[in-house]
Amino acid sequence: MAVTTLTESQQAQDRRRWIALIVVCLAMLMNALDSSIVNVALPSIQHDLGFSQSTLTWVIDAYLITFGSFLLMAGRLGDLIGRKRVFLGGIVLFTAASAMCGLATSQSMLIAGRFAQGAGGALSSSVILAIIITEFPQKTERAKAMSAYIFVAVGGGAVGLLIGGVITQAISWHWIFFINLPIGIATFFLGIALIKENVGLGIRNGVDIAGSILVTVSLMVGIYAIVTATQYGWGSLHTLGFGALALALMVAFFVVESRIKNPIMPLRILKLRSLTGSSVVRAFVATGMFSMFFLGALYLENVLGFNALQTGFAFLPIAATMAILSSGITARLVNRFGPIAVLIPGLIAMASGLFIVAFAGPNADYWTQIFPGFILMGFGAGTAFVPLLSIAMEDVPHEDAGLGSGIVNVSMQMSAAIGLAVLSTLATNRTATLKAAGHSTLSALSGGYQLAFIIAGACVLVGLVLTPVLLRDPDPDTMQTHDQDDEAAHIVHLP
Repeated sequence: MAVTTLTESQQAQDRRRWIALIVVCLAMLMNALDSSIVNVALPSIQHDLGFSQSTLTWVIDAYLITFGSFLLMAGRLGDLIGRKRVFLGGIVLFTAASAMCGLATSQSMLIAGRFAQGAGGALSSSVILAIIITEFPQKTERAKAMSAYIFVAVGGGAVGLLIGGVITQAISWHWIFFINLPIGIATFFLGIALIKENVGLGIRNGVDIAGSILVTVSLMVGIYAIVTATQYGWGSLHTLGFGALALALMVAFFVVESRIKNPIMPLRILKLRSLTGSSVVRAFVATGMFSMFFLGALYLENVLGFNALQTGFAFLPIAATMAILSSGITARLVNRFGPIAVLIPGLIAMASGLFIVAFAGPNADYWTQIFPGFILMGFGAGTAFVPLLSIAMEDVPHEDAGLGSGIVNVSMQMSAAIGLAVLSTLATNRTATLKAAGHSTLSALSGGYQLAFIIAGACVLVGLVLTPVLLRDPDPDTMQTHDQDDEAAHIVHLP
């Protein structure tokens, strides 16, 4: 009878964990959709609210600045006061801000809503990885859960382009924000019921207020310098000044963290080679992959003449390929061959896909020249990001999982922001040079995007070269011991 009861309890616990995974992935889906869904609606937003070309960028930049700035602090806050609390608080803020954006009747109202959306997105997404690794302590299950997370986090960007195109053309741009409301409300109430709260480290020893302010303001200033560099120029006093200020604030942050007893970021975590090494590789990979969603959409629309809906459908092969791999294929490959053996072919495929699109040209046929590249990129993303996550979080102690999750997210967001800003500048400069040399507008635009895609592919190749240098597979003996210990702990704590 006791055995039967234990088995039923285990089954109930397993069901709760997998449904909880769906809940946190719903939150991640909102964040992923929001990073791309707005792009295809920008012309409509500009027309309705009277944005100039320069002020229109703030519809994107406002979200990026607060999202990237609060990730690290929010992740650590989850370790201290409870990840469930931080997650649910982020959902509430993000959902309320989405309503504000949808109801916006002025530029200032929309931009303020986007700032608030970014903060809410940071709070919720910063602790998702930490929730996953604590809910799924066993290696096999964790790989499956991370596959689902990666599909939503990366594939959601491709899906967002399609949904944004459909909604903008069929209804209005306001509804790209309103669709977050039912998702956010459902996620909040399901999260209350299904997500288990961790025992926070507590704030009885004081809160590192100085460190929290320094790291948040440093990231905010740094991201602001990056996203406005295309407007002011990389060598301008504006960009260099804010960049120097961000660097000085970050140095001050590390000084503070090394001298206090209860730092928001214990510097010991930076000694974890798996976390820091994977963050470097991920930075180069994210630069290549995430730039494609923005610049690739511009290439399809401005060069090949696709409308918003056609652009959304064009990116579906990336999401579809990732969905297939996320069904358990990547998890099984990682468990059988190890993370690095799966990561390397993924990076090769991703770089190959970028190079194929780079050489498509101004008169490319989608099915023979773009589609194969997108399939390879989907395969690469579906097989590369999961091993990188597995390696990154492998040695992070459970009590620091929120901080580790924050570092993973910051490395991806900062590199994506820097990469997009740099590649956009290079593409614009290349287009101007070709126009001055007598090329047609279409040919010049294509040449600019081609250069950006080539550099994006090269960035992924740099990540490939750094992989054997910076990363190593977890020790099999250690992994087996951890799995046995985690499984025993999991059974002991069953209700």
